Amino acid sequence: MFQALSTTTYRIFVPLLAGASLRDRAIGSIGALIGIAAAGAVCLALFPAATPWIVAPIGASAVLLFAVPASPLAQPWSIIGGNGVSAIFGILVTGFVPQPELAAALAVGGAILIMSLLRCLHPPGGAAALSAVIGGHSLQSGHAAHLLLPILANSLLLVGAGWLFHRFSGHSYPHRAKPVEGKAVVPAASGLLMADIDAALDDLGETFDISREDLALLLDRAELHAEARGKGA
Repeated sequence: MFQALSTTTYRIFVPLLAGASLRDRAIGSIGALIGIAAAGAVCLALFPAATPWIVAPIGASAVLLFAVPASPLAQPWSIIGGNGVSAIFGILVTGFVPQPELAAALAVGGAILIMSLLRCLHPPGGAAALSAVIGGHSLQSGHAAHLLLPILANSLLLVGAGWLFHRFSGHSYPHRAKPVEGKAVVPAASGLLMADIDAALDDLGETFDISREDLALLLDRAELHAEARGKGA
């Protein structure tokens, strides 16, 4: 019974994300603390009269930036562009659509499409667009800058903090797929081509939060380990 309980407890705390470790989560927590504190302090000093001086979507951006810095959704253009264009679109929708429930739907749906087209898809961008609708009463009074400026400033400062922090965290940021230093490289004759990966992704019909380059590198490493295991059997 004790063994079964221990196994169940262990499974509860198994990281949901592949490759995640307690060390990485601790580092991510410290990074988010530093990033949010830096962005908030600078924005409070620059915009003391602005409301808000820090916006809620930046909290979600910090989760991506510091907890999963390899994600395509956490890269600099995704954070800055995604939050920025979504906020702008939300402001425009608010000005043309008086019904708040319809404006909210159009703002979030349109933000997803625009971010996708501009290659800056960023989940907190949906919250940035929605924030423009929620604060529509003040935006319609000519205070759109009270939302847009903090979002842009928060995003820029958070990315800057992330760039500096990840110089010491052991993660590359902006992320680039690269072979593991000091480890053997898979021979080119492994047979997998990027076209094969694209074809497999088309077969599955799903979107995964990993770049094609990282996926190719991961599969190459897995093939190398499988080959070593076979030789040792």
